[in-house]
Amino acid sequence: MPNQLQNDRFRTYDQQIDILKNQKGLIISDENITKESLINIGYFSLIGGYKYPFKNPMTRKYINTTFEDIYALYKFDRELRELTFKYLCEVEMKIRQVISYCFCQHHGDSQTHYISTASYRSEPKYARDIAVLTNILSKIANRDTDHSYLVHQRNAHQNVPLWVAVNALTFGQISKMYSLLPFSLQSAVAQEYPHVNEKELEQFLRCLTFYRNVCAHNECLYCFSSRRDIPDTNLHRKLNIPKTGTQYTQGKRDYFALVIAFRYLLSDDSFKKFKKSLVSLIRTYQKESSRLTQQQLYDKLGFPSNWMKLTQYKR
Repeated sequence: MPNQLQNDRFRTYDQQIDILKNQKGLIISDENITKESLINIGYFSLIGGYKYPFKNPMTRKYINTTFEDIYALYKFDRELRELTFKYLCEVEMKIRQVISYCFCQHHGDSQTHYISTASYRSEPKYARDIAVLTNILSKIANRDTDHSYLVHQRNAHQNVPLWVAVNALTFGQISKMYSLLPFSLQSAVAQEYPHVNEKELEQFLRCLTFYRNVCAHNECLYCFSSRRDIPDTNLHRKLNIPKTGTQYTQGKRDYFALVIAFRYLLSDDSFKKFKKSLVSLIRTYQKESSRLTQQQLYDKLGFPSNWMKLTQYKR
């Protein structure tokens, strides 16, 4: 089992506990429970992913931190991923449906249209991405045998319409497909999201792709920072989020950016349910561990102190 304890050398579970306790200063009250957690989760996923808020960066030792503090943060993040993934899937389901509907409304049912480069943007700078996308779509329509619904369509009708093929695309591929559609089709899709324009929708989808991957691969979410910004929104302004120069300091690449994206892309009812669950999750974590204050947790998430007012302002 690979570790990041010292010099990337293998350590037994007992050795891992000994190093955490006697070299790193972590308070371990029950070694059996700690060992069981290391067996079930792994040192890197548990300790490596959640140690940073609790360690002195100079000495690299824990500051008044118990194993339970680390596990509570791990558990919070795991449940945050589960909650986030649920609503990412809701966003994904709608954008799949809307893109396929608008595309087929314009081009018709035949698979020849969505695997043709002529159906996408004409600017030369997009040619390579379009070629990659149409190759993927061609494989789905003509050769994919991993999905029974594709095989059925192919055998029964000798054609796989986009509303079927689109289900075999990843969130990232769906996002890329939207960005490569001609403006008229982007506009038709964006009309189903009344509070964003075509470019803003593209930015939201591109950013959410990174969060989708974090959730799918069980990576650390609460402190994740996307490589892509979401657009500046009316909510940034209404919440009076501070700026450094022209850049908002919160809600652009952090978890709060995802929350803002959900506010724009989910229905009002779905967002309220998401928000209620998120508030409950934060409160549960704070009851289980007092090691991080609410403000410290908010800072990691990128939340302004007034973040719950999101639903009070017009988008």
